[in-house]
Amino acid sequence: MTKPNSKIFACSKSEYLAEKIAKEYGIPMGKVTMSTYSDGEFQPSYEESIRGLRVFIVCSTFPSADNLMELLLMIDAAKRASARHITAVIPYFGWARQDRKDKPRVPIGAKLVANLLDAAGATRIMTMDLHADQIQGFFEKPLIGEVRGK
Repeated sequence: MTKPNSKIFACSKSEYLAEKIAKEYGIPMGKVTMSTYSDGEFQPSYEESIRGLRVFIVCSTFPSADNLMELLLMIDAAKRASARHITAVIPYFGWARQDRKDKPRVPIGAKLVANLLDAAGATRIMTMDLHADQIQGFFEKPLIGEVRGK
């Protein structure tokens, strides 16, 4: 069953999972290209109109900070391309172990990542196996699924 109002996109390191999700739900995979500049900076570009669509972006935010940055840029590009809803599907939520200030002069990395996702324009977040339940409260937008593993 095809969902014409929805498209699934993948960050470069999450294509395999995104394709499996798309096949399971009968939602078409969208086309996005990643340009890389000589200094290593990268820029995603949607190769089709996503205006008015529900966009799902599958992207693990770890092990490299580049994965998080790629997700943030894809969310921002989708927002600027007038996607109706932007759901970040995050199979592994990096920095989740930094869920509280357990000693002086340390960050709360999970809260910072949540703030970045909100600021980029994600309208919904789906995660799997968050390290700590309190991370759910770090998001301003709805957390539509904290899927638990077996």
